[in-house]
Amino acid sequence: MINKVEICGVNTNKLPILSNEEKKELLIKIKNGDKKAREKFINGNLRLVLSVVQRFSGRAESADDLFQIGCIGLIKAIDNFDISLNVQFSTYAVPMIIGEIRRYLRDNNSIRVSRSIKDLAYKSIAFKNKYLRENNREPSIEEIAKELNVEPEEISLSLGAIQDPVSFQEPVFNDGTENIFIIDQVSDRKNTDDKWTESITISELMKKLNEKEEMIISKRFFDGKTQMEVAEEIGISQAQVSRLEKSAINHIKRLYN
Repeated sequence: MINKVEICGVNTNKLPILSNEEKKELLIKIKNGDKKAREKFINGNLRLVLSVVQRFSGRAESADDLFQIGCIGLIKAIDNFDISLNVQFSTYAVPMIIGEIRRYLRDNNSIRVSRSIKDLAYKSIAFKNKYLRENNREPSIEEIAKELNVEPEEISLSLGAIQDPVSFQEPVFNDGTENIFIIDQVSDRKNTDDKWTESITISELMKKLNEKEEMIISKRFFDGKTQMEVAEEIGISQAQVSRLEKSAINHIKRLYN
């Protein structure tokens, strides 16, 4: 995406560059309703949108889509920019463009999150940014929860819910010869060596049961069926299933010991 020359039909190599003086003059004209000046100013700041879009280059999202969304952020920045402030337009516009793209990514996330949780997350982020500006540190979860009058667990849940999903196959490190993926860093507590040994042992013991015992143990403890369900399935009474089950378990215990 970074090296893409044409985005949305726009040749990025030929995007115009405006000087600071040109920007100031155009902004004044824009505030006075000059539509041609507005169009020229937008075109003169498309490189700014492109630079922001490149920050999201690691995602699978279309560069064209992100560029269009970034342009919406640029236009919002133009419409809301206060020319009386002693601030560079780019300083004001970049966060607006980033915010617009992030909202798009969150709203189009493949994992659906309820609107109420999203709203709480956005309120939390807004308060966090405000608190950081005023106190030079980020607020704790408890401080955010107190401000928004909710439980800390709700804040944690909402902020976690809007995080972008990460693939287990995403590379996190390369030693020069091969990639190390996230899945390589995740421990498997279920399929440990002990569990594999147990599974193999049980499998071998099951083979030594008679056919009916093996069937009942398999349906009861591997398929998760009740004694009544097993009885109906194989055409015997529940009492018979119970007796055969106990007999099979005792048989396994004797073999195991």
